Amino acid sequence: MKLREDQIERYSRQILLPNVGGAGQEKLLSAKVLIIGAGGLGSPCALYLASAGIGKIGIVDSDTVELNNLQRQIIHSMKNVGKAKVESAKECLTGINTDIEIVPYNVRLTSVNIMDIIKEYDIIIDGSDNFPTRYLVNDACVLSGKPLSHGGIFRFDGQAITILPGESACYRCLFPEPPPPGLVPSCQEAGILGAVAGIIGIIQANEVLKYILKIGNPLAGKLLVFNALDSSFRQVKVPKDPKCPICGENPTITKLIDYEQFCSLRKREG
Repeated sequence: MKLREDQIERYSRQILLPNVGGAGQEKLLSAKVLIIGAGGLGSPCALYLASAGIGKIGIVDSDTVELNNLQRQIIHSMKNVGKAKVESAKECLTGINTDIEIVPYNVRLTSVNIMDIIKEYDIIIDGSDNFPTRYLVNDACVLSGKPLSHGGIFRFDGQAITILPGESACYRCLFPEPPPPGLVPSCQEAGILGAVAGIIGIIQANEVLKYILKIGNPLAGKLLVFNALDSSFRQVKVPKDPKCPICGENPTITKLIDYEQFCSLRKREG
């Protein structure tokens, strides 16, 4: 595709970068990215990807906007309280960039529909807030060979890792099984500093842009850990586990299941 004059102007600060240029911007405009969760992580991630010119952005979330979301879910506004999150997100992103396609999926992700939803996208972003969805998304991406950016937040802490199936460790290499019910409180129970969600969500956007442009070093095999109280970042190496139940040498998980029964949670994205 050839960039139009208005596109050259819009994306000029990116095009000036030697690692991007016109060819890189064309890659971004041709890219298709799926964001799971229009919440604390998905909101900043979607805003930056839309601004960068990702050509097609899918957003999966089955919830509606609530007043308590607005402390961190910056894609939504007061006027959209009560509205489907995916529609609120689409409204916001279209207001930023009419050049791109926003596809809302106002559905709950399940083992039945996830493969159909992710199949046409180049890379998946997990911005979910619960373990059933995280394990489902990881397993679906590993089985289908889809690159995945995972982010997690809790109180004053955040983490991010990029998963390249067949090349790097997956989420199960870190945490082989979901935790027992009640062991790990949710953000709703434990709280979250809104800025932490913003920082991790933007790191996920950065990982996606690097992947599409094929520049820099992804967080593949590396867990980035952030603490807001002392403003520290550290990287922890995560080797591929040969005994991983889904990406190891002798996988025991060969099909998708839903994990609510393990985690005692209603599946919820965002």
